[in-house]
Amino acid sequence: MSQQVRGVVARTKGAPVTVEYINVPDPQSGEVVVKIQACGVCHTDLHYRDGGISDNYPFLLGHEAAGIVELVGSDVTNVTPGDFVILNWRAVCGNCRSCRRGRPWLCFSTLNAQQPMTLLDGTILSPALGIGAFAEKTLVAAGQCTKVNPAARPEAAGLLGCGVMAGLGAVLNTANVSRGDSVAVFGCGGVGNAAIAGAQIAGAHTIIAVDIDDRKLVLAQQFGATHTVNSLKEDPVLFVKTATNGNGADVCIEAIGRPEAYKQAFESRDLAGVVVLVGVPTPAMILELPFLEVFGRGGALKTSWYGDCLPSRDFPMLIDLYLAGRLDLDRFVSETINLGDVEEAFHKMERGEVLRSVVTL
Repeated sequence: MSQQVRGVVARTKGAPVTVEYINVPDPQSGEVVVKIQACGVCHTDLHYRDGGISDNYPFLLGHEAAGIVELVGSDVTNVTPGDFVILNWRAVCGNCRSCRRGRPWLCFSTLNAQQPMTLLDGTILSPALGIGAFAEKTLVAAGQCTKVNPAARPEAAGLLGCGVMAGLGAVLNTANVSRGDSVAVFGCGGVGNAAIAGAQIAGAHTIIAVDIDDRKLVLAQQFGATHTVNSLKEDPVLFVKTATNGNGADVCIEAIGRPEAYKQAFESRDLAGVVVLVGVPTPAMILELPFLEVFGRGGALKTSWYGDCLPSRDFPMLIDLYLAGRLDLDRFVSETINLGDVEEAFHKMERGEVLRSVVTL
């Protein structure tokens, strides 16, 4: 059996997305059907549409979502029908060498639903990041569902499913920012501003926002930045060092995924400082650094995958902070839209007009 629901589909590279009816099968062992309430429009969905992830068209887009569990397959014990859940795209397997070593956030064999969702003619869809949540309902692996407090607004809660978690986790998990640290964030979109919010939660003393768009720098101040610099108008490296008594920042977060921004972050860190890459580069990009500087400055150069999060640990805790008024997830929601508005939301995102457009159903 299956259900027919509406979803946003990218049929060919670069073509505008369309809203089409899709088949969502009933869950089998280890699977769950979730009725989607809200799903954020993320750059990754645009990368899928434009062929930057793979060429396995057609794609069912959307992955940054929250909703209600509707049906569960056999052997599912972590959620039951009626649970309010946030979806995640790294459901840990529990059995790979990383999971067995106690590092499940680095799981090398994450889980997805085994049955395909399809177009009405039977064409198999490739769900974005194994989720496909620009849809009224979707089929996922049970481990991709994390139960959280239902008092949270779905529009805000779903953002932990990708971009906001990536920024928060880069600071809280990967860099392990602590009280009194100085943090510089390069790129103040949704991920970068989440990193700024995370730095404030962690107790960072100095939080420096770097961007080329003054509108985003104003938002960065609202999320907790103590200093801002437009890197088109001022040297960001000099600015960061001046703001940190000539030393450089303890932690530099690169939230863009561009070599030139990464070099600025590298040059802006203090001795023994940490650089964390959370922005996603393209395959053709090349990074060159003075090798002696890599050695001589010490510290660490890290990459943060999905904020090194463990959804079962991090999502409920962050929702509790949100409900306590300590994490303003609502501020990330620039607008709420319908399924048919996703294509225009991509253009708004490209023009830097929004932090997050959120589809509500």
